[in-house]
Amino acid sequence: MDTTRSAGDDGPDLDLMAVFPRLTQLGNVLNRSGLVARAMEQVGLDLDRPAMSVLVTLKMTARPLRVGEIAERMQVVGPHVTRQMNELERRGLARRATDPDDQRARLIELTPEGTAAAERYLRTVLGLFTDVLAGWPAQDRQDFGRLLGRFADDLTERLAALDEETPAP
Repeated sequence: MDTTRSAGDDGPDLDLMAVFPRLTQLGNVLNRSGLVARAMEQVGLDLDRPAMSVLVTLKMTARPLRVGEIAERMQVVGPHVTRQMNELERRGLARRATDPDDQRARLIELTPEGTAAAERYLRTVLGLFTDVLAGWPAQDRQDFGRLLGRFADDLTERLAALDEETPAP
């Protein structure tokens, strides 16, 4: 595979061999830096990372969701979300509510305490990102956001297609 060309393009485009170490670096920084743990500690939250992900997912959606919807957004299985939900409910950060469109189903919603916790966490993490990007020109920040979103969406879609092509063991 020629890593200096993009699909559908005849000219030199991007040296993926040069980009790959940066993607690895970014993954390592996000995973090993303890960013999530640092932010939770700074705002006084004693939760594990998956529970925080449920809170953030609900906060960013700004509406109650079914467990399956949360799992889909987090790209995990439903039982994983249910386990986290049990802990969040026990701590008073989230609660189950009846789905007005289907009385048999339950929606998960943040409590006022859960909303406040998610907001504090997001302010902390986004504040760090804001500091990192502060010296970038506005156009670079806009391009970065647009291209990162496009890359994440396209990679997610491609990996999902590969999963569908590969039979489960």
